[in-house]
Amino acid sequence: MKKIVVAALLFVASYAAEAQELVWETNVNKAMEVSNKTKKPMLLFFTGSDWCGWCIRLQKEVLKTPEFAAWAKDNVVLVELDYPRRTPQTPEIKTQNNELQQAFSIQGFPTIYFANGTNKDGKVNFEGLGHTGYVAGGPTAWLAVADGILKKK
Repeated sequence: MKKIVVAALLFVASYAAEAQELVWETNVNKAMEVSNKTKKPMLLFFTGSDWCGWCIRLQKEVLKTPEFAAWAKDNVVLVELDYPRRTPQTPEIKTQNNELQQAFSIQGFPTIYFANGTNKDGKVNFEGLGHTGYVAGGPTAWLAVADGILKKK
C-alpha cells in the first residue's frame, strides 16, 4: 500500500512540475527576444480571460492540457495578450495590448496569431504566419490546425 501511495505522489508531482514549466510571456518585446533566440514563432493569444466564455473554454479544453504543453515547448513562444474587465493591469501592458490589437486587426476573442517579430532601430515588425481561434474537438483538433499554420512558414 505504501508503494502505491509513493508512486501516486511521484506521478502527481511530475505532472504538476510539467504543467508549471509552461511560461506565458506578457511582454511582447521579451517574447520576441526569446523567439529570435530559439528560432520559434510566437503564439499570440488575444483573450478576455475574465469575461470571454470562448476564451475560457479554449483555455480549459486546449491550452491547459498536457498535449498542448508538450507541443508548445517544441514549437512556439507563448504570449498572452489579455483584455480583462475585472483583473487589474499595468498601464504599460494595457498600452502594449491595445497597440497589438490594432496592429493585428483583432475583432473578437479568442484569437491566436502565429508570428515572427523583429525589433530594428526601436521599430517592431511582425510577419504573420496565420491565425485561428477556438476549434471544437479538444487538443488534437486544435493542434492539427496549428501545425497546418506552422508548416506553411
